Amino acid sequence: MKRIICITLIFALSISAAFASGSGDNGSRNKITIYTSMYQEVIDAVQEQLRNDFPRYHIEFVYGGSGRLEHKVATEKAAGRLGCDILMTAEPSYSLELKKMGLLHSYLSKEAFNLAFEYDREGYWYPVRILNMVLAYNPDRTPKNTIPNSFYDFAHDTRVRGALSMRNPNISGTTMAALTALRDKYGYEYFDALGRQNVQIDYGSAGVIQKLQSGEYKVAMILEESILQSRQHGSKLEVIYPTDGTVMIPSTIMIVNKKWSANKNIKIAEQITDWFLSEKGQDAIVAGWMHSVRTDFNKIPYDSIPTSEIRGKSIAVNWEYDSNQREQILNRIEDRR
Repeated sequence: MKRIICITLIFALSISAAFASGSGDNGSRNKITIYTSMYQEVIDAVQEQLRNDFPRYHIEFVYGGSGRLEHKVATEKAAGRLGCDILMTAEPSYSLELKKMGLLHSYLSKEAFNLAFEYDREGYWYPVRILNMVLAYNPDRTPKNTIPNSFYDFAHDTRVRGALSMRNPNISGTTMAALTALRDKYGYEYFDALGRQNVQIDYGSAGVIQKLQSGEYKVAMILEESILQSRQHGSKLEVIYPTDGTVMIPSTIMIVNKKWSANKNIKIAEQITDWFLSEKGQDAIVAGWMHSVRTDFNKIPYDSIPTSEIRGKSIAVNWEYDSNQREQILNRIEDRR
């Protein structure tokens, strides 16, 4: 009788523990939360594919711009635990910061040898999608030969003064990366020139696209994917790949280490990282108007040009410098606005 009671108690305690830690496909044992700056439309498509390939896992995406996600992570770190297990952010400099903070898990992905772009050799972060900072215009409103076709002229061509736009670098990590690259190429004088141009600062791509379509803006510094997405949805806006080089930005994927992660499912996070870097994951990335990071992947986004052609004439970004000097660069930009 004592043995039966003992077994019953052990069984009851086991059930209680299962419920406490999360059970079933929706429990924390099988849950992964991903913070990402990808478009919601891309998230929806990727999430559907992930459900098909990982039916036993509950994978949740939380969307936010780079600045918002960085603020969220900082707040959660101060509270002692992050709300995510994987981060997919805009550019590598933030990954370098998180690595220095000791928040990341080292994982040597089996897909690493297929990558065409730089990654952390200790496995703390990998490029997962390539974003291209370009110029864009509306050919129905503005002839191409009357607007800047280079980043240099974007800051110096007085014909478009007051009728040009870029995202806020305090919020947009890709804009911050582009401005860092252009500072390296042209010096801080570039920021002075932008100030004299009366560049309009926007908080989202949708507003920029709307104002390009209406003719309020003649040209904008914007991500290629925003224009490709709008074209697939029927707009007539066109990409200008700047004559002085496109800024290529490898957005990264990182696993939060067990101490800081929300659900502590490290092995699942490793599987999902491998999936994103695999051909199947890269299919989903390219379908979302972004370029692949793989050497053996020939597909390109809708209405784009080959990745190799863009890369052959691109402006380099010093990610280590960007990480170390971000505050100083932002202050210099603010001083010129």
